Amino acid sequence: MIDALNSDEIVNKFGGRFKLTALIQRRLGELIDGARPLIERDGRSDLEVVIEEIMQNKISIDWEASGIEEPKIAKR
Repeated sequence: MIDALNSDEIVNKFGGRFKLTALIQRRLGELIDGARPLIERDGRSDLEVVIEEIMQNKISIDWEASGIEEPKIAKR
């Protein structure tokens, strides 16, 4: 299991698990189709590479192009 996925930090970064999952799925598709990783692979699987790219802020969601409304942080 990838430790970063156990943390709420990565989930909160994108406003929820659904949006995070959509980003992961899209990037995995790009890697499978031949895109180059933005980090050194170092023997990691495609999924591990995607998670590390997210954690290092190498990829993110383009809210305008995606058509997904950017999450609002609720004030308490």
